[in-house]
Amino acid sequence: MRTGDDANSLDQATRDFIAARPQLFGIAYRVLGSAVEAEDIVQEAWVRWQTTDRSDVQEPTAFLATITVRLAINLAQSARMRRESYVGPWLPEPVDTSVDPQIGAERAEAVDLAVLFLLEKLNPAERAAYVLREAFDYPYKRIAEILETSEANTRQLVSRGRKHLSAERSEPVDSTAHRRLLEVFLAAAQTGDLAVLEDLLTTDVVSYSDGGGIRGASKIPVVGRSRVAKYLAAFAPRFWPQADVRWVEANGRPAVLVSFDGNAAALLCVEATAQGIERIMWVMNPAKLAPYVASLSS
Repeated sequence: MRTGDDANSLDQATRDFIAARPQLFGIAYRVLGSAVEAEDIVQEAWVRWQTTDRSDVQEPTAFLATITVRLAINLAQSARMRRESYVGPWLPEPVDTSVDPQIGAERAEAVDLAVLFLLEKLNPAERAAYVLREAFDYPYKRIAEILETSEANTRQLVSRGRKHLSAERSEPVDSTAHRRLLEVFLAAAQTGDLAVLEDLLTTDVVSYSDGGGIRGASKIPVVGRSRVAKYLAAFAPRFWPQADVRWVEANGRPAVLVSFDGNAAALLCVEATAQGIERIMWVMNPAKLAPYVASLSS
């Protein structure tokens, strides 16, 4: 039987956890690139928080963030091995940011689908350091404590993340220009207009289809302006005539949800820069689409 003090203590613990929860999810999601896995991490942090001796905890959010980061890094290490056997390209799981544009962060940094995709190339510690610094504005000293490393090494980890992103991507356009480019791209893709497609795409554009092994999703990325344009034109007559399209928001950017007979089949996202469209990302894996679609209707 719980005493009154126990109940009060748990009530306070619950309030502290609820206050920290958006940040905890935001951290875990950015480190893992998966909303489902991030929810699992947050739940595990809650379980551990309940069984922690909280009398010595001065800053609950900081304590919970430390638990979350370490759990996320551990899971990311095992996820990396699983993704090596993933069928076809792996893309991050999209999230609806229309309600919370920053997903619990101080800044919307590292929530763009293309950024999360590139962060996957970093090791989990580098990713965590970059996320804590760039999205949540954590001081280097605090990040070093969480990662159990030196402040100098932490600066190097963050620097590597920045260099990797700047080397792999150009400056994205704003949301208005992004939507305009995506509208023209969608119209050209639907009609198979090669000339317009080639005009929109950058020289080294890449199209990724993440189907997780489902039929109809390309198992290898399609690379280069001419190849991507021809690829899109080739499947236009089969794919688009029966499709319903809905404009949505995914990871802070306009996106297009493609459905057939009321069933979501693909989420189309692009990375758009002043030079044109650099990456086309088709999220088709039902396990990634279902939670996103459910969040839209909730």
